[in-house]
Amino acid sequence: MPAEFTLTRRVQFAETDMAGILHFSNYYRLMEEAEHAFHRSLGLSVVMEYDGVPIGWPRVATSCEYSSPARFEEELEVRLRVASLGEKSLTYEVEFSSGGRRVAVGRMTAVCCAMREEAFEPVPIPRLFRERIEADGPRD
Repeated sequence: MPAEFTLTRRVQFAETDMAGILHFSNYYRLMEEAEHAFHRSLGLSVVMEYDGVPIGWPRVATSCEYSSPARFEEELEVRLRVASLGEKSLTYEVEFSSGGRRVAVGRMTAVCCAMREEAFEPVPIPRLFRERIEADGPRD
């Protein structure tokens, strides 16, 4: 199974600012879109059951560095890579490019949590998910 995933899509008008370039906040939305598609490519979901309790992946750190603007209708390649896989957390590195030109690079760390009514509790990453990542991915 892949520890890397690529999503290709066009910049939508609603995602741009007055200058017609992709608004900085939408890079975070695209990182999340790529993450969700990556989970689906593994036959999983970002919300699933673990020991009978729903789990989710709240973010504990995000960053993005911008190199070149992405414009309306420009095709973007969003390459998500598992940078590290810990006991309870996962860090992605996401590279945005267009026509071979680097547009931006982002990082996102999420913690696997049991989503209980009273609180979110960090839990070990489920074996099934870990196995599918580790089949071809990095380890901490």
